[in-house]
Formats: sequence, structure tokens, C-alpha cells
Amino acid sequence: MLVKTFASAVQGIDAATVTIEVNVCKGINFFLVGLPDNAVKESRQRIESAMKNLGFHWPGKRIVINMAPADLRKEGAAYDLPLAIGILAASEQVQAEKLKDYVLMGELSLDGTLHPVKGVLPIAIEARKEGFKGIILPRENAREAAVVDQLEVHGVDDLAQVANFFNGKSKLETTFVDTRNEFFSQLGNHSEDLADVKGQENVKRALEVAAAGGHNIIMIGPPGGGKTMLAKRMGTIIPPLSLHEALDTTKIHSVAGKLNGHGALLTERPFRAPHHTISDIALVGGGSFPQPGEISLAHNGVLFLDELPEFKRTVLEVLRQPLEDRSITISRSKYTIDYPASFMLIASMNPCPCGYYNHPDKACVCTPGVVQKYLNKISGPLLDRIDIHVEVVPVPFSKLSEAHKSESSANVRGRVTQARKLQEKRFQDFPGIHCNAQMNSALLQKICTVDEEGRELLKTAMERLGLSARAYDRILKVSRTIADLEDSADIAPVHLAEAIQYRSLDRENWAG
Repeated sequence: MLVKTFASAVQGIDAATVTIEVNVCKGINFFLVGLPDNAVKESRQRIESAMKNLGFHWPGKRIVINMAPADLRKEGAAYDLPLAIGILAASEQVQAEKLKDYVLMGELSLDGTLHPVKGVLPIAIEARKEGFKGIILPRENAREAAVVDQLEVHGVDDLAQVANFFNGKSKLETTFVDTRNEFFSQLGNHSEDLADVKGQENVKRALEVAAAGGHNIIMIGPPGGGKTMLAKRMGTIIPPLSLHEALDTTKIHSVAGKLNGHGALLTERPFRAPHHTISDIALVGGGSFPQPGEISLAHNGVLFLDELPEFKRTVLEVLRQPLEDRSITISRSKYTIDYPASFMLIASMNPCPCGYYNHPDKACVCTPGVVQKYLNKISGPLLDRIDIHVEVVPVPFSKLSEAHKSESSANVRGRVTQARKLQEKRFQDFPGIHCNAQMNSALLQKICTVDEEGRELLKTAMERLGLSARAYDRILKVSRTIADLEDSADIAPVHLAEAIQYRSLDRENWAG
């Protein structure tokens, strides 16, 4: 008897429907075709054991299974459930009438219980798009799939429940999630606050400007200055995720298996802080079994690179293209996958190997030329993509011992959100551009106009401070953001002056 069950294969952050054709007929042997990987080929042992332990029998006949489309590689153990139900239906142990209405996914253990799988959210989205009535999957994945409306989501514990459902012996519990209500009720629940940081008002201001315009930022200062503490609070001042952004971000984390079974949509912007020993593939994604990298897991959020010069040069160089295009294309001999990677980069670094160059109290012990050599680990093209450079100095005791708290993240986020709204209105006719940091050269000349006094100030800064040519565009972008924070239609000289001071590393002889 020939039957068909339906599953799904994840490609990048999207899914494609897989039709599993099972034919049980006279003869012997077991054949599984359709470009399955080793994990799929090993499913026979899991399925056979699960069936016997649950009181079903393995057909003593010839079993031929085709997974179509045959040119799409099938990876992982998530196909155990549809394969098992297909074998049971083809051997007439399960009725096949309702199989066409459901997508089945789940990994079987030897006793027939189901383990959770990755990529459930894109699978559920594709199932609704293809017109399926529902999806049956492990209970731990049910809430994740229930984010998708107009689709019945049934979370189950074992193979027997699914078999009894198709045989009409029992009904399956349907999981409902009020996505909008649950999402908006959990927005803004941050455990950290910018008010926790003592002093560093100039750095907090730089973070506010960076958040308002979507600018990348690098902090340079000695150990213990609070760079990491400040970076971790960037997510508390960026505008909250929109529902569309949350869906895109959750899809990536679903594919990577980073979601827990209790949540539906992500409500906080991602904050990823990989260690400096990370490889380039782990950062951008890929591998034998393609997975999103750290830059994609930071999509719509923050990527924090602590001790930037300690990262391998090859790792830093692969960041250049994603910072411009806000996506990454992984090309290998057998596949090409696109992952989104629209993130804010926050980097921190010591000014020299010993950490005390330009320190107000401690002397730097580095030999001449070592400081510049240390800074040269960061290439010019990468530094060119970082709009704001800010120096972090140690906090004096008088600030640390103050009893009153500084401005809260909520107040700063209010100003940042208002500035972002101005930018959204400004760029509404320019697809793919949402904030000032994304402006190209043509838009820069059109939007960032300055008066004669402003031009003189820029000229003086370029000549006296020895600013490099690449600093010019960055100063204009940042000054436009500063003007937006003050709800100013024009870029005033005071806005340019503040933007100029955020180009520390562009100053000639900064490192001696």
C-alpha cells in the first residue's frame, strides 16, 4: 500500500515542504531514498524499536520510502515521526485519510516518546502558506509553532498519541497563543538599567547617539572603566522590537535551536557577545550542517566584541561585508544560503597591550611603537564602518560613592525612540533604509546639508585635528542623529562639534 505523509526541511531561515512516500509491498528489505543524511538513514532503528515498544509491529515486507523533492538534502532526526506514521499507514495499522491535512515533525526515542526539534517556527509558517490544516510536533515545540495563527498546532508526547489520533480513537490538544497580547505585555522587561552605571556621562551620551541613529560604536579605555557594563545596557535604550522584527529574529533563533519551550516570540533585542577565540565560520555562519552565526543571531539587536584587537584578523575581516549589506551569503559547493545580519556593532578595547596608555594615574609600560602596532590589528576598512569612537576614562571615587542614581534607561529610550520615528518618516520612500547609519552617499549629500559656519568648523577640524578623509561622512551622519535627538530640522555647528569629538581613532598621532 502506498501512502504519503508531509514534513518540512529548513533552508536558511525558511522551510520547504517535503513529501514522504511510503510503499509497503511483497518482498523483503528496506530502502530509503531522496537524499537523506546519516541521521535520517539511522531512523529505521529508532522507528522499529519505538513501534515494538508501543505495541505496533514492523512490517515484514519490502518497504520503499522516497523523500521528495529528491534534490533537496534532508538532515537531522526530525523526520522520525512522519516516517513512522507513513510506515504504520502503509502497513494498515493507521488510517491514512487525514494524513494529507497535517505536517508531522519530531525525533523518536527508542520507547516512542518525542524529542523537540529545531526550526519549528519557519516550518509552521510554511505549513500555513501551503494550506495545511495543522501541524503535529513534540509538546516542547508547540508554543513556538502556535505563534502562527490560522493553523492548528498539536503538541504530543509520543508516537502512540499520533497513531490514535489518525485512527479516530482520541483527540489531540490544540495549543493556542495570543501572540500580540503576550508579546506586548512582555516588552521592556529589562533586568539591567543605565542608571546602574556610576559616572561616564560622556560615554552614556555617545551610546544614546549610537542607539538613536543605529551607529556602530567602539569604546577605548583602560581595564575597569565600565566598557562591558555600558555595552550590556545598550539593549535597554534601543527602541523595543516591533512584532515584525520579533518574528524575523525568532525565526533565526528557532533554526539555531536557541529557543526554550516556554516562550513564543522573543521580546528583547538579542545581545550576543562571542569570545575573542571564535572562528570566522562561527561568527558568520555555515558549516557542514549550515547554522546561523553570531552576526545572524544578533539580527535586530547588538553584537558586542570585547577586546577587539584580540580577535583574529580573519575573523574581523569577514565582518566588513555584513556591516554594509546587513546580510550574509554563505556559499559552499553544495549549497548557498542567505542569513539576515542587521545588527549594531559595539566594540571595546584597551588602548595598548598593558591597558594604561593615556591613563590619568597609571603609567603605560609599553615600548615605543607597540601602541600603534596594537591598534593596527584593526584594519582601516573595518574601522571605517564604525561611526563613533569614544574614550572611556576611569570613574573617580567621588562618582562611585554618589548615592543618587543617574538617568534611567527608560528616559533615554524615550528620546531615542522619538529620534527613530523622525528617521522612519524621513526614509519612508527609501526601501531598506530605516536610520541615519544606513544612509548612502547620495542621501548623505541630500539630507546632511550644513551652513557656511558648519563648513568652516569641519574644515578647521579636518586640518587641526588631523582627521582622516573617511571621518567626514561619519561626522555628517552622527551630527544628523544628534540634531534628530534635539528635534532640529537643520544640522547646527554645535551638532557638528559633538560629532567631531566622536572620532578619536581618526586623529593623526592619536597613539603617539
